[in-house]
Amino acid sequence: MPDEPKTLDPAARPAATAGDSPAPDRDRRADGAAPSRTRFLVPVTVGLVLAALNLRPAITSLGALLEEVSEGLHMSGSVAGVLTSVPPLCFAVFGITAPRLARRFGPAAVVCAGMAAIFTGLLLRPLAGGTAGFLAASALALMGIAVSNVLMPVIVKRYFPDRVGTMTGLYSMALALGTSVAAAATVPLTDALGGDWRLGLGVWAALAALAVLPWLPLLRDRDRDRVSRTGTGSSRTETDRLSRTGTGPSRTDAPVSRTEAKAPVPDAAPRVTRSRTAWALGAFFGLQATGAYITMGWMPQIFRDAGVPASTAGVLLAVTMVMGVPLAFVIPRLATRMKTQGPIVVALALCGLGGYTGLLLAPAAGAWVWAVLLGVSNCAFPLALTMIGMRSRTGAGVVRLSAFAQSVGYLISIPGPLLVGVLYQHSGGWGLPIALMGGLMVPQMIVGILAGRDRTVEDEC
Repeated sequence: MPDEPKTLDPAARPAATAGDSPAPDRDRRADGAAPSRTRFLVPVTVGLVLAALNLRPAITSLGALLEEVSEGLHMSGSVAGVLTSVPPLCFAVFGITAPRLARRFGPAAVVCAGMAAIFTGLLLRPLAGGTAGFLAASALALMGIAVSNVLMPVIVKRYFPDRVGTMTGLYSMALALGTSVAAAATVPLTDALGGDWRLGLGVWAALAALAVLPWLPLLRDRDRDRVSRTGTGSSRTETDRLSRTGTGPSRTDAPVSRTEAKAPVPDAAPRVTRSRTAWALGAFFGLQATGAYITMGWMPQIFRDAGVPASTAGVLLAVTMVMGVPLAFVIPRLATRMKTQGPIVVALALCGLGGYTGLLLAPAAGAWVWAVLLGVSNCAFPLALTMIGMRSRTGAGVVRLSAFAQSVGYLISIPGPLLVGVLYQHSGGWGLPIALMGGLMVPQMIVGILAGRDRTVEDEC
């Protein structure tokens, strides 16, 4: 069975070979000019890795210092719960704008702006004198993360249509690495900088500044965006006519090949709200995000309340996050080789159930085991990203499905961290919050099986 999902993305040859072997003709522009795409592959690869490294430090660095930040800004447990709910809220609100921004400015330009927003937000956040300013600066950084989250699969589909699994695994690995490093290093960095939590959080702005640089050359990739919007060769005139009448593919589509030009127009821009698979994928994304953000926001505090030192609690969170480094590369490639992804969904959910059960019964005694199990469970995220690429046949479909699944998913995940904070404050312990976390694994398993069925949104629309 082919290593990667079949795609009609025109950057690939109409009869693509299996596996990750590049198509030799895909670097040549349709008008016969010299290849213009190959020179962008290196900056795109570097940009994907650096962008992915910056998609979680804003969150996990705060989780490691949540107690210090709460005391410094005089937050109650409920307000701290609101703070941990801000990431999914921003991802839902701003993520849905990503397709429109990508059509207007191009995906690479939007990701570049997203990295600049992350840098600015992380730089301003430690300077905030109160909760409102801290939340506003955090929201700016999270806005950049939100649009970049949505457009990562789009960038992969556009520049690496024959290597979707490999490139998804690469940036998922980088994402997990950035997440774990921020979780493990924030407390030691804070101690080394004099114990000031503001410096411990602000240091991550430097990594975000570095991530802006590789995207700057991609702002010059105008030819590809122009061809993407107008079509190629003999199909260009027809694509222009369809786009003017509102029946053609989205402007974010890549160039239209002969095979794709003959496909029904609805396949090029499916209405994903009519797809059961899209809704199942959105629910799966939301439930795994709920567990991930509860873990990133509250797990260090759970261990600290169980008597684990603060530095060790940060390392435990890092262990949870670092599990995604190897698995984020393996799982997407494994998923693309399977007809359905249900077995992977079930295996990850069972690991989550085991981890939460351990946290409930013996949080300190088996801390390292629970951290590993929860880390494996959190690898539902790269699986969800991979399924987004597999559940649509066209570039336009991936754009819409990515925005829909992530926006719906993050909306679903908003109440989770907040509810955990409220339950913790009013119950005086972690029993009810951990029971909630474990209980969510069951519906996650069900909708994940539905989302992993062998079908595309175009089939259902």
